[in-house]
Amino acid sequence: MGTNSLTKQEDVAVAPIRAYDPFDYEIHADPYPTYAWMREHAPLYRNDERDFWAVSRYADVKDVLRNASLFSNRNGISLEPELWGPEAVKTSLFLAMDPPEHGAHRGLVGSMFTPSRVSALEQRIRDLARERLEPLRELERFDFAADYAAGLPNDVLCEMLGVPADDWDQIRADTDQLNQRADGSEERGPNSVAAALRLADYFLDLVKHMRRHPGDNVTTTMIESDVKGRKHTDPEIVAFLFLMISAGNESTGKTIGNAWYHGWLLPDVQRQGLDGRADDWVKETLRYDSASQMTARTLTRDTVIHGVDLKAGARIAALPASGNRDERVFPHADRFDLDRDTSQLISYGRGPHHCLGSALANLEMRIALEEIGAIVDSYEIDFENSRRVHSPHQRGFAALPCTVHHRARPLTPGA
Repeated sequence: MGTNSLTKQEDVAVAPIRAYDPFDYEIHADPYPTYAWMREHAPLYRNDERDFWAVSRYADVKDVLRNASLFSNRNGISLEPELWGPEAVKTSLFLAMDPPEHGAHRGLVGSMFTPSRVSALEQRIRDLARERLEPLRELERFDFAADYAAGLPNDVLCEMLGVPADDWDQIRADTDQLNQRADGSEERGPNSVAAALRLADYFLDLVKHMRRHPGDNVTTTMIESDVKGRKHTDPEIVAFLFLMISAGNESTGKTIGNAWYHGWLLPDVQRQGLDGRADDWVKETLRYDSASQMTARTLTRDTVIHGVDLKAGARIAALPASGNRDERVFPHADRFDLDRDTSQLISYGRGPHHCLGSALANLEMRIALEEIGAIVDSYEIDFENSRRVHSPHQRGFAALPCTVHHRARPLTPGA
């Protein structure tokens, strides 16, 4: 367990509810009491064992996300030893770059994810959602996370990348294993390592195939484009595919599951969400319990934060999920409120690294909840048999078994 240091600015003699360690399974189960303690008593928090500082208040998190010149991505955004350091670009591509290099690479595919391009995908995403729901329509019990929430964003992204449909479920299964960590461990377990190797081999074969048989997909766009006259190498494109699959699948699918979970806890939210307020259900879930919990940066020069002198090279963990619960910005922040103004949420980041796929994720999540709301009138979750993912960055469910009560007359969303 990491140790905590209070800031010099706020000398408060009070122990934390639980030390903040992003690899701790208890933090994964419920980080929010610890976040609340940090915001009030240690807005700049020190974990000596893991060697990082953490910011938890909304304003501080937003500053870290926006100020790329002071808070750099050059060592990546993950605290795991195998993903952190000057070689991070090999596994994270433009996520491990700063402007202007970052913009040059990201801009190659940015046009594929604009709101107008994404909106044109609505009917196709709705069709894919209905295909995922088809085998579930007559079932009273199924696993919402595994059978539906994780499947839809994976299907959408695989299709955009040119992955053959027969391989979609295997891609999803390996992605689910990719970021799993043992309790308190920074190291990947054998299942995670094996999944990473399978995905690397698969993506390399896909890139080689696309070079011979280009198609109308994002992978081909990366293959055919260049940055300053230089084409991307196969390993660079493989890194891009890892980035797209893991980021798109993890955050979107887990947030859909989190919405379903909070709908179970809050009957009024469930009732209104299933009856037509899917968009509000998604947006408040993004604020209240987003899958994206933490992202790391490297301090580029000596600076002072909350009265503490920090040296260049320090590792900074920014906690957007904590910032979204900051009472300074969101009154009654610990209340799930479908009528809340969510325009200030920072779940997708801010600044140059604002999530490339945010418009796509919003559309996928809304459609996912609209389509299941069209056939499900109410539901209960078998929480004792649920299972959380264990990742330092992502919060959500790997298994979320539920019992559903179908509508007597299905609705027609998006008609």
